[in-house]
Amino acid sequence: MTTRRKILIAGGGIGGMTAAGLLLQAGHDVEIFEQAPALGEVGAGVQVSANATHVLRHLGVLDQLAAISVRPLRTEFRLHDTAEVVSQIPLGDTHEDRFGAPYLHVYRPDMLRILEDRVRQLSASAVHLGKALERYEEDKQGVALHFTDGTEARGDVLIGADGIKSVVRAQMHGKEPANYTGNVAWRVMVPAEKLPSDFQPPIFVNWMGPDKHMVVYWVNGGRFLNFVGCVEKPEWTQEGWAIKAPWEDMKADFVGFHPDVQTMIDAADKDSCFCWALNNRPRLNFWSTDRVTLLGDSAHPTLPYMAQGAVMAIEDAAVLMRVFDEFDDTTAALKAYEQARIDRTARIVNESSEHARLFHFQTHEEFREAFGRKDPSKDRGLWLYNYNPLSVSLTAQQS
Repeated sequence: MTTRRKILIAGGGIGGMTAAGLLLQAGHDVEIFEQAPALGEVGAGVQVSANATHVLRHLGVLDQLAAISVRPLRTEFRLHDTAEVVSQIPLGDTHEDRFGAPYLHVYRPDMLRILEDRVRQLSASAVHLGKALERYEEDKQGVALHFTDGTEARGDVLIGADGIKSVVRAQMHGKEPANYTGNVAWRVMVPAEKLPSDFQPPIFVNWMGPDKHMVVYWVNGGRFLNFVGCVEKPEWTQEGWAIKAPWEDMKADFVGFHPDVQTMIDAADKDSCFCWALNNRPRLNFWSTDRVTLLGDSAHPTLPYMAQGAVMAIEDAAVLMRVFDEFDDTTAALKAYEQARIDRTARIVNESSEHARLFHFQTHEEFREAFGRKDPSKDRGLWLYNYNPLSVSLTAQQS
């Protein structure tokens, strides 16, 4: 490390916590400010491919996370009613052997807890809860944070890891409403004991049908089956990530889907079905000023259709760690970070949006033809999973 910095991070989600851990481990002074009074997540699954698990290994948490995760054998893209598999992506040993790190299905609360524990291990006083950022002030000497409770904090750098409703982004670029994509996501966790004992092996299944699809995989060591049902609902008006919605509506959305899908829906807790709008924002022309930058969903919110939202935030954190190690000048470091990340993240966001069409064709033949052309296994191997943020070049934009 060339220069030890005091780094302030707004947001205590997966991206913010990963960045805090990496930067503390690298020798910086880090404080992380989370607006919630306690760290927690709505129970949901996260897919973490090699381009992120490289980073988690470097942080020293991969083995602990893997021990309570599920290591899937493959991805299957299935037709919604017949279960015909139109394409596959090998995972398991094939993924790890090819890309150098494992592919894991993770329970989001497990991941956040492990990351928080690592941050607190590195610095017992780094995490501050109940700190909602109101605004920041930047000058040649550093950056000052002003919180809604009247307190302040000062450091050399601010990382805005505060999500799609980012206060940091809004101050940097002006307030703008999030763009509703016309899609909503049903999110449900089903305990394994509510399902037949041989219901689904450790694989990722994408059930694809007209105007909707459902992705299904095990998390928490196989204790829960996580499913996310994505449906085109242009009329949806509610905002938020934890909106309970009627089980009957979810059941109606997936009429005609395969009996396995019906088994999952019927086993769901009817009082614990969540549905929320899937939003994104336009690509930014820049992420950074002299002492402030963005990370994760604050910079590049995406549809979840390539399972890369959390992964991109983890990649961001690793590249930030590296630029702070390689550049004495903070402005130059932030510019190098932005240049290394902005095109790659835009490509993932754009591809994820395209997958909204790929997964929602009207006929079986359209799916077969589209997947014959796309071949996700070959495509993702060429540019997505083979990216290692710990070693990728910082001198040119990466896509």
